[in-house]
Amino acid sequence: MANYTVADIQALRERTGAGMLDVKKALDEADGDQEKAVEILRIKGLKGVAKREGRAASEGLVITKIEGDEGAQVGTLLELNSETDFVAKNDKFITLANAVLDAAAAAGADSAEAALAADIDGKTVQAFIDEAAGTLGEKVVLRRVARVEAPVVTEYLHRTNKDLPAQVGVLVGSDAKAASVAKDVAMHTAAYSPAYLTREDAPADVVENERRVAEEVSRAEGKPEAALPKIVEGRLNGWFKENVLVEQAFAKDPKTTVGKVVDATGGALVSFARFRVGA
Repeated sequence: MANYTVADIQALRERTGAGMLDVKKALDEADGDQEKAVEILRIKGLKGVAKREGRAASEGLVITKIEGDEGAQVGTLLELNSETDFVAKNDKFITLANAVLDAAAAAGADSAEAALAADIDGKTVQAFIDEAAGTLGEKVVLRRVARVEAPVVTEYLHRTNKDLPAQVGVLVGSDAKAASVAKDVAMHTAAYSPAYLTREDAPADVVENERRVAEEVSRAEGKPEAALPKIVEGRLNGWFKENVLVEQAFAKDPKTTVGKVVDATGGALVSFARFRVGA
C-alpha cells in the first residue's frame, strides 16, 4: 500500500485543485511522493484536455488591471472560467488568472482571441492555460477580455459570494472631471448591467429589431393604427432607458439619471466594460 495519509490527500487536493479520486490514484502511482504525484497529475491532466472540451465551465472569476498615469490610462478586464467553484477559489487558479491578465495587458489584447495568442513564458496563453488545466483537473476557459482606454479608468469588483473571488467586474473610462463620480457609476453598472454607453452606440440592426417587436406587440394589443408611431417610439425610448447607461435611473438616486449625474461634474464618460461570470 502506498505510503500516504488522509492529510497528504487533502494537501495535494488544495495544492492542485484535482479531484479526490485523481489525487489518490496519483499518490498510489507515486508511492506517496507529493512532488511526483503533482507531475503525474499534470501529465494526465494535459492528456485529458481534449476529453474536457465538451464539459461546461460556468464558474470562475473576473479580474482587472489598470495601467498608466492619470490622463492616459488603460484598463484590462478578464473573465476566466472553471467547471467548479472549488477550483475558482483555488490559489493556483487565481495565480493563473493574474498571469493571464498580465500577458493580455502587455499584449494590448481587447478580446479573448488576442489574449490567447499572446506570449507568456515563451508559449501562447492558450498553451499556458491548457498546462494549468492539466494540473487543476478541470476545463479552464478564457471567456472574455475587454480593454478600456481613457484619461481615467476606474474599476469595481463585486463578490456575489464572500467565499469566492469577484464574480462581477466593471471598468469605467472617463475624463478627469467625471472621475469624481466614476466609482459610483461603476457600482451602478455592476448592478444594472447596461448594454451601451449611449443610444448611438446601439447597433442599428438591434434598434430596428426592437422597433419591429414594439410595433408587433402594439398591433397585437389592438392599438389604433394612427397612434402606432407614437406608441412604438415611446416603447423604444423605454428600451433605451433600460439598456443605455447614461439614460438609466441612477442607482443612488433614481430621481435622476446616470447621464445627469455625470453632466453635473462638467465631465464625460468615454466607455465602459462589464463582465459577470457565466452570464
